[in-house]
Amino acid sequence: MSLSETLEYTPAIGRETAAEYARVRHVIPEVEWPVHAPYVAAINRLKKERNAVILAHNYMTPEIYHCVGDLVGDSLALAQMAQKTDADIIVLAGVHFMAETAKLLNPKKIVLIPDAGAGCTLDASITAVDVRALKQKYPGRPVVTYVNTSAAVKAESDICCTSSNAVKIVESLGVPEVIMTPDEYLAGYVASQTKVKVIPWKGHCMVHEAFSAAELREYRKMYSDIAIIAHPECAGDVLAEADFVGSTSAMINYVRTKKPKHVFMVTECSMSDNVAAEEPEVEFVRPCNLCPYMKMISLPKILRALETLEPRVEIPEDVAVRARRAVQRMLDAS
Repeated sequence: MSLSETLEYTPAIGRETAAEYARVRHVIPEVEWPVHAPYVAAINRLKKERNAVILAHNYMTPEIYHCVGDLVGDSLALAQMAQKTDADIIVLAGVHFMAETAKLLNPKKIVLIPDAGAGCTLDASITAVDVRALKQKYPGRPVVTYVNTSAAVKAESDICCTSSNAVKIVESLGVPEVIMTPDEYLAGYVASQTKVKVIPWKGHCMVHEAFSAAELREYRKMYSDIAIIAHPECAGDVLAEADFVGSTSAMINYVRTKKPKHVFMVTECSMSDNVAAEEPEVEFVRPCNLCPYMKMISLPKILRALETLEPRVEIPEDVAVRARRAVQRMLDAS
């Protein structure tokens, strides 16, 4: 019988995880903590035994993000931290393309994704064949690919980007026109911030495209002092209603520095919970748009991955070499 099948809450577990609960007590009711605490304790013990590190994206739930995540951040930060870790095992608490990126940067390490089915609508919106067709249609234009894509798509690209560095990456190429895949809205935002012409692909994030400008206007009527901060994966009319547009890390920094009385973070709603745990004096308006793929990652699945060292992320070497080049060019430019 595995450790994950024998877990139960005890007073000793409560004492062992008291520090972790203190970080999330503002967003996880005390009555719910006994459900999470045995897994938190077991994961934190086992990752030390295995010399493992858990990279947790900003969209993870608070019990993952604050209680077992060793390195946390947006896609760019996770890529940078993955490259620097000296752990033998990397567990990516996020979606599959993030785990692939970690594997590209750590080809000799074991990289685990707690649920291999944790995908992404942006990732699914484009294939390597699509990128090759774009290059044939627009010859000579470099391909800038958002990291929310498979290794196979990255391998067909000249350079990768994230929402936090996309404008900088596009301008770093020194060309008048680029192809940008797969997020149409991010491409539109980048085009509005630079003189470089951007040829977009019509991919969308299912979470961010669910927000509307009308929804944001209604919240302004309800809260006269609300700060609306949006992710650039949202549609242009949504971004036009926002007070600030930026990556998930930039949005978090905005709240930490500005400390608005009311804030509406126009992105996946677990991020509001994670920031609320750190900034209890800020009131978060939460129209909860969840990413079903991010929510496939759970404490029991993380524990099982550490126990079994599965599911592992593997990338064919011919694809990995070319994809790694595109990711490394992004990191060098960042």
